[in-house]
Amino acid sequence: MAVPSASYDWIYRVRDRYETYIDTASLLPQKFIRNVDEGGYKIYENVTFYHDKKTAVTNKGVFAIPSCAQDVLSEVYLARNMDFNSLKPGEMLPFDLFLDNKVYNMYVRYMGKEVIKTRYGKFRCIKFKPLLLKGSIFEGGEKMTVWVTDDANRLPVRIESPITVGSIKVDMMSYYNLRYPLTSLIDIR
Repeated sequence: MAVPSASYDWIYRVRDRYETYIDTASLLPQKFIRNVDEGGYKIYENVTFYHDKKTAVTNKGVFAIPSCAQDVLSEVYLARNMDFNSLKPGEMLPFDLFLDNKVYNMYVRYMGKEVIKTRYGKFRCIKFKPLLLKGSIFEGGEKMTVWVTDDANRLPVRIESPITVGSIKVDMMSYYNLRYPLTSLIDIR
């Protein structure tokens, strides 16, 4: 996931690139690369996960991790695949996040189901809020809201979050090569 946009450089220059390589069977990250340049704040992180040895090797050393630790992108895929059907709104699903050579106890809070209207169409969605760490752009806490389709695909339909210089709203614009029928689609615009 890259976030380059020269049109807003006069406000706040952001050149971030995040990459994750995930074992699709276990949904565990194998490698994570973060290259951040946000208004002069720069960080480069290259992590290789060895879940069987409970270690992560970074450009700063070797660190102990829980056997199922996630990175900031793989946790999004993990959240999309969590079973929300047995939860009541407000309940949390915990996970461990490895970032900046530290392990954080995190969670995703299930908020219930909603119908979301986007430029593409209207969808039945699962709504959740991941706990965020405070960074140079995103505020910490449960400020981000994510809606994914309420079907087997769990496509991200909308993401909203306040950021340091305002807020962002990201809507799905298209999709292709789905594994399952898009049964959550109520109406195409």
